[in-house]
Amino acid sequence: MFKGKMKAIVKHHRGYGAEMQDVNIPEFREDEVLIKVNMASICGTDIHIYTWDKWSQGRVKPPYVFGHEFSGEVVEIGSNVANVSIGDFVSAETHIVCGGCRQCLTGQFHVCKHTTIIGVDTHGCFSEYVALPAKNLWKNPIDMPPDIATIQEPMGNAVHSVLAGDVLGKTVAIIGCGPIGLMAVAVAKAAGADKVIALDINDYRLQLAKKMGATHLIQSNKEDPLGIIQRLTNTDGVDVVCEMSGNPAAIDQGFKMATNGGRVSILSLPAQPVTLNITEDIVFKGLTVQGITGRKMFSTWQQVSSLLGSGKVDLRPMITHRFSLSDFEMGFDLMIKGQSGKVLLIP
Repeated sequence: MFKGKMKAIVKHHRGYGAEMQDVNIPEFREDEVLIKVNMASICGTDIHIYTWDKWSQGRVKPPYVFGHEFSGEVVEIGSNVANVSIGDFVSAETHIVCGGCRQCLTGQFHVCKHTTIIGVDTHGCFSEYVALPAKNLWKNPIDMPPDIATIQEPMGNAVHSVLAGDVLGKTVAIIGCGPIGLMAVAVAKAAGADKVIALDINDYRLQLAKKMGATHLIQSNKEDPLGIIQRLTNTDGVDVVCEMSGNPAAIDQGFKMATNGGRVSILSLPAQPVTLNITEDIVFKGLTVQGITGRKMFSTWQQVSSLLGSGKVDLRPMITHRFSLSDFEMGFDLMIKGQSGKVLLIP
């Protein structure tokens, strides 16, 4: 049995920041496993929690260990676990679902009414060990690099957003080039999009988007996004908009740049209500508007695994920084300043 203390990043108070603490190695139930964390990565949700924004103030309950993106090795299993074994190399679906609500019973686990999220509502993976339900684990190919295995969960968000409709031969706009936006660029390109237009106010991240396959870059605070889109599409507008920024002005622009009959898929979490011209920009244009949450279990994971295994998507260019777990503040600072792609933390 693994007992004793471990290092962990703890959201220790209802305020800005976090701190490294020695905490107990977690106990686990009969349907759970204990995992030794090889790597973890910082997500936009972790930034919300770290900076203690309005969303996190209403959702999370410190003190607790946060973080949810990781890869690791199963080191102990509960008595009722049959789907994984000690030594398996795993990542995790981070949405824990009830299995009994109407949505779960009809196979829509990703919109379970009683979802809890690892590292948000429960203890997470910014630690040396994490205990999780065995049903949430995804077994990785043994030869998959740990850094790539660690970021499959956010790639699933990108895959779910981009492939929520047809993109083959279409013009796709990715608004917001944080890590998931960068992954969405690569997924859209791999899925056969004709043009992949990346929009952001941060030139550093736009250059990463170019490395990930964007065909056109728009720096929204220095250029006219709608004017450029009109020129690039011969005044038609874009077929698919994937909104990853959460910025109210950018969201409004996204609806305006979409072509009649187009699709807008929204993954971002705006921190405040957003004003839209629903009549002109949605109804009269006949848009399909989708809220994207999580990943479809586990079909999205299979798509992620196939895209990575086939080599059609290469995530390496967007992994820009690696820090030891104890240097987590450096990683968070870079993410907050927008001067990074994906940041990995290594226990």
